Amino acid sequence: MKKAENIIVGISIGDLNGIGGEVVLKTFEDSRILEFCTPIIFASSKAMAFLKNHFKSEINFSDINNINQLVFGKVNVLNCWNEPVIIDFGKEDIKIGKYAIKSLQAATKALKKGTIDVLVTAPINKHNIQSDTFNFPGHTDYLTKELGGESLMFMVTETLRVGLLTDHVPVKDVAIKISESLIEKKINTVYESLLKDFKINKPKIAVLGINPHTGDNGVIGNEDDVIMRPALNKIKESGKLVFGPYAADSFFGSNNYKNFDAIIASYHDQGLIPFKTLSFGQGVNFTAGLSKIRTSPDHGTAYEIAGKGIADENSFKEAVFTAIQIFKNRFDYEQLTANSLK
Repeated sequence: MKKAENIIVGISIGDLNGIGGEVVLKTFEDSRILEFCTPIIFASSKAMAFLKNHFKSEINFSDINNINQLVFGKVNVLNCWNEPVIIDFGKEDIKIGKYAIKSLQAATKALKKGTIDVLVTAPINKHNIQSDTFNFPGHTDYLTKELGGESLMFMVTETLRVGLLTDHVPVKDVAIKISESLIEKKINTVYESLLKDFKINKPKIAVLGINPHTGDNGVIGNEDDVIMRPALNKIKESGKLVFGPYAADSFFGSNNYKNFDAIIASYHDQGLIPFKTLSFGQGVNFTAGLSKIRTSPDHGTAYEIAGKGIADENSFKEAVFTAIQIFKNRFDYEQLTANSLK
């Protein structure tokens, strides 16, 4: 296996007008992190020099023009463009969105080729990245297209993991999107991830209902009775420890979530509101189900505090360490299963 410091962590810089650059700098100012990985920031030396000067950072970069020039044990900046970029903190800017996509596309290409081991993405603005050539709701959808697999947004900490049946879907369309096949597919993705990525041998998974009070026997919708319960019963018959559907309103407040290795919510806010309430600033967004490893912090561009030097880097730092740990866990799992008795 690779030495720890030789695990190459690619970083897409995200929206330069947001807090991404700041939390990246703060994360790698602590040189001890270089004992665990070698980072490559996909941006430009000029942009990173501006950020370094603005935030009075003492970090030292190794500027490179291709990955073959990588310096292990240093913070590398790979030049994805050479022209100067006007950074105006807190402003939504289509031009800045284009540089965010340049960074993401270059980092994804390296991830596909295996020249970086994992990808950590700084926050983007989902509106200013849209163009004729890039039309995705966010990172997850783009990476699913590029890397393949059954992707799933998986918000994780050491003690809490929340996956989603539907992610960036309007609330009015949630029930239409959920089917027995989708439930089965997403639960299988979570189950496999718990085995391979988190080293949990017999995962226990809770599933939250689609409707309030899981429909109250059809009084508040019949999707939980017609779709959710039959799907969960079928999965249970395969031997997986899957439980639910649970009424979402009391599930977290009662601490029932502590009895499970993962919780699957039916839609975005049903899962992410309690997750971020319990874990904000410590959580990590991990895209489960892909052939490669991608993580990100649990926050967005935070324009309102961008450039002020007060952004908290802990979630980004956790995203780096989580990516490294999952990389090691997958390696161990592959070794274990490759040598299993036939």
